[in-house]
Amino acid sequence: MYRKHLQEIPSSSTNVSTSLEWDPGKTSELLSGMGVSALKKDKLGNENTPQDLLVSSPCLPPKRQKVKDNEKDFVIVRRPWLLREAESGISLDALPDELLLAIFAYLPLKDLLKVSMICKRWHRLSFDESLWQTLDLTGGNLLPGVLGQLLPAGVTVFRCPRSCIGDPLFKTSNLLKIQHLDLSNCTVSAADLYSILCLCEKLQNLSLEGLVLSDNIIKSIARNPSLIRLNLCGCSGFSAEALELMLSSCSVLEELNLSWCEFTATHVKAAVNHVTSKITQLNLSGYRENLQIADVKTLVERCPLLVHLDLSDSMMLKPECFQYFKQLVFLQHLCLSRCYQISPAALVELGEIRTLKTLQVFGIVTDSSLQLLEEALPDMKINGSHFTSIARPTVGNKKSHEIWGIKCRLTLRNPSFL
Repeated sequence: MYRKHLQEIPSSSTNVSTSLEWDPGKTSELLSGMGVSALKKDKLGNENTPQDLLVSSPCLPPKRQKVKDNEKDFVIVRRPWLLREAESGISLDALPDELLLAIFAYLPLKDLLKVSMICKRWHRLSFDESLWQTLDLTGGNLLPGVLGQLLPAGVTVFRCPRSCIGDPLFKTSNLLKIQHLDLSNCTVSAADLYSILCLCEKLQNLSLEGLVLSDNIIKSIARNPSLIRLNLCGCSGFSAEALELMLSSCSVLEELNLSWCEFTATHVKAAVNHVTSKITQLNLSGYRENLQIADVKTLVERCPLLVHLDLSDSMMLKPECFQYFKQLVFLQHLCLSRCYQISPAALVELGEIRTLKTLQVFGIVTDSSLQLLEEALPDMKINGSHFTSIARPTVGNKKSHEIWGIKCRLTLRNPSFL
């Protein structure tokens, strides 16, 4: 049997995704949007067949091979193949889908996108779900349509902070498979952000830090009942009613960061009255006059499992709220920085909380009073960190390709490309 052209080899795999149709023009646009140069067409019009598979001189005359003399000069004519086997004797077009997928799994992102231009078969295989589980496009300039083609490829972990995101232009309304999503500090319109989140109902971890949201976006988040960690630090643009709906729907939240949002006193009350009782880490810092001692009382009564609590920059808090902190039998980390109505001397009372390991009180104590406080509370680490990591996807080294402890395989190594 003569060897078929690369693009004509039928699939031998039954578990390969076929949702993305091969279109050379549109794929070229995708590569351009990702900052990846496409492979050039060769003169034979063979859809970018790898050069090492091509015969250097395809027009060689047929070879005639004589057999034994007693067979009356019977000859065998060998036809020239367009795709002749390489020196190793192995041709990529003869490999089964499973083996090609195993090879593609070692390719970096840009090379994987390039091989998708080889032919229909390689395009289908290069967008197989097994290759796109984790994707990191941090700092990229993603043109319209890029996310609309990449995210439906089966991405479950998507890290894309500090990026400029154009309209995703999804071609289908099918739900995405994303479970862990970080779009912190992106440049993206509320409408385009909604077009992504409205297709997400399997989220477990979500970070939208610093973004302008909307009620529709908050309601989309509410449709993720399995959400465990949510970071909305510094967000704005949504009502207290939408916040109430979201917190009531996300009943298994364990970590929640609502610090420094554009909240009114109504927003704060909606938060403390509707946050799930299963919460263990909560950041409600930055609410100055809007967080009252009564709100702390409500919060403690509602959330007895709190381990880490940050109420920094709350001007209305006084030592009388310490009685509520003492009710938290699992409390290990407490942040009260810049709560100026709490004096350094009053902080000694927190030593009665036997489970408390760290205390952040920047702005309240001076260097001299800090030393006295450390002597009074020898088993407690005081002012060890300026920031809390509650619900944040990446802590410490920003060059890490991990979010919530999950490492992304496909990464954009050089964001300046975009």
